[in-house]
Amino acid sequence: MNLIASKCFGKADIVIDRFHVQQLASEAVQEQRIKIRWETLEAENEKVKESQEKEEKYVPELLPNGDTLPQLLARSRYALFKPTSKWTKSQKQRAELLFDRFPNIHKAYKLSMHLRSIFEEDITKQVANLKLARWYNDVEESGFKSFQTIMNTFTYFSDIITNYFNSRATNAYAESFNSRIKDFRREFRGVTDLKFFLFRISKVFG
Repeated sequence: MNLIASKCFGKADIVIDRFHVQQLASEAVQEQRIKIRWETLEAENEKVKESQEKEEKYVPELLPNGDTLPQLLARSRYALFKPTSKWTKSQKQRAELLFDRFPNIHKAYKLSMHLRSIFEEDITKQVANLKLARWYNDVEESGFKSFQTIMNTFTYFSDIITNYFNSRATNAYAESFNSRIKDFRREFRGVTDLKFFLFRISKVFG
């Protein structure tokens, strides 16, 4: 794709879409949540086993919002994708409980939101590079392996990632157009004549 772009659009800047970059950070946060959830489930299973051996009824800890710890970790998934300003009342309460119990998830969430805030600012590419350099320092101090991987990705593709700040362009239109082509192809149940299919697309969407 890069070769096609460089040959057909020689003066264009290649940009890695900001939403794919932010998605990596969100997935890194979810990795922390899932890891801790499995550890919590394992610990709870051990407590259930001990209670059974003692012939006692196991009663899980209930948090102020009515969740058990495993439920808290499972139900906080969607809140961790969103900034605090977009949390519902229940998500805010759940997040406060989650961050109080599991500071590593809070730390990962703040790293993700910090990266998001950089891409939301109306700044030049040079300023963005400075802000990202500070974010790299925070990532190194955090010790999270998944965020280290994201930082390495930034290092390898730094120029085309930060090209976003030149005109704040995303591939949202291209994604939308691609979806429309797929729907068009599905409507006609596949493509038998590629040249005629491309001709029809140019007439319909051109």
